[in-house]
Amino acid sequence: MSKTATPPANPPANPVDTFWTIRLATTKEALEANNFEVSMAENLADAARIFLEDILPASGAKTVSFGGSMSIGKSGVPEALRAMDAIELLDTMNYKLPAAEMYELRRQALLVDLFLSSTNALTVDGKLVNLDMIGNRVGGINFGPRKVVLFVGRNKVVDSVDDGMRRIKEFSAPTNAIRLAKKTPCTKVAECMDCKSPDRICNVWTITEKAFPAKRIHVILINEDTGL
Repeated sequence: MSKTATPPANPPANPVDTFWTIRLATTKEALEANNFEVSMAENLADAARIFLEDILPASGAKTVSFGGSMSIGKSGVPEALRAMDAIELLDTMNYKLPAAEMYELRRQALLVDLFLSSTNALTVDGKLVNLDMIGNRVGGINFGPRKVVLFVGRNKVVDSVDDGMRRIKEFSAPTNAIRLAKKTPCTKVAECMDCKSPDRICNVWTITEKAFPAKRIHVILINEDTGL
């Protein structure tokens, strides 16, 4: 006679969150081995708190700016920074600015004390994979600003660089093109067509294997899906 399976005595309340807690811990170890600084956040609100209460004061930053990031935009951090008299904010998230003025701000943002953004993909062995339109975001991540802080949702974590590039081409880039109302083929067919459109957002690839100098890049790993 078959026996009825006995459920575990204390099953996790949320197996998905538990899975990601384990996977993000592995990713954290890999990032730290690659000279990144890492914090763990339960959700986007927790990530914002960690940045505003811990990372920003410890950085001593006087000038701050952004690279494009939905996660940063939704975190409440831009609003908090705009209210700080002690911070000079180069506000590249002020989309009411004329295009020429925005472009110049993005150039100036490459020399701020602290640069905030995200990454398109993060490998479980601790590498950043990004694809940019202009190059200001990946430029700021890799050189220029004295300190970089990246808000990274668990949905960005992939197994390998190839998986990261595939994720970007098959999902992130078309979805961002749709979000930004770009006139590109991917907005119609929901997949990359390697187009020659003037609106193409897929122009500059970067793979960041290690942070240099060590701990210049601080990654906040968020146990929540956020951003594209």
